[in-house]
Amino acid sequence: MVDRLDFEGWDETDFEEFCFQLLDGLDGFSNVDWRKGTPKQASPVDRGRDIVADVERVDVDQAKHVETWFVDCKHYSKGVPPEALQGLLAWANAERPQVALIIASGYLSNACKDYLRDYEEHNRPPFRIKYWERPILDKLTRGNRKLLDRFLLGGMRSQSEIIAAEQAFFDRVWHERHLVGLMRHESGESPMKDGILKGALEAAERVRTRRPAVRPVEDDFEWGMWNGKLSALRWVLGEEWDLLDT
Repeated sequence: MVDRLDFEGWDETDFEEFCFQLLDGLDGFSNVDWRKGTPKQASPVDRGRDIVADVERVDVDQAKHVETWFVDCKHYSKGVPPEALQGLLAWANAERPQVALIIASGYLSNACKDYLRDYEEHNRPPFRIKYWERPILDKLTRGNRKLLDRFLLGGMRSQSEIIAAEQAFFDRVWHERHLVGLMRHESGESPMKDGILKGALEAAERVRTRRPAVRPVEDDFEWGMWNGKLSALRWVLGEEWDLLDT
């Protein structure tokens, strides 16, 4: 299944919306507020965080409490630099959430990670600092077809739909080859032994029972289309191109 993230061609607002939908669907998150502030593509000044959310925590004694998270979304083609986080840290110091989270479409630069480590060591902020880079986003979105289809794969069909289509075109191609083989047998061009013929007829009957709409191919163009679709579907499922064995 194709579940790899690909943010190519996205702008900052696209990535913020993705982060909003991701958080809104995660267990424990509630009151997820995207601080966009305008229906226009650009966002206004967000006071150091793009998203604010509540996260319910349960202690070992089952006592529940709610944390406030400030979330800053960073969509950079290179590593996120230290200066890109100063707004988040300043406002977190002023308003005291429990967590300041950076979500990066790629990675934080090494200088940025050093900066955060030094910041925590020397400033001892009253909040935890977390960051989610690309590998964590891969993990959090794996198998989330609704989110991936909406934002990343352009409405790509599910794996089960692709497998079903591959099996349908496999049956079409096999059945057509069966009809050709049967014609050659009946003409004497390539006779089949009794056991092979019996097995082929039984297999064809099973295909027709499973797929009542199966029919002979109409022309060479349609035959090429059937084979091309079977090859493409198999490629999507991990096979090499032009694998048309039936």
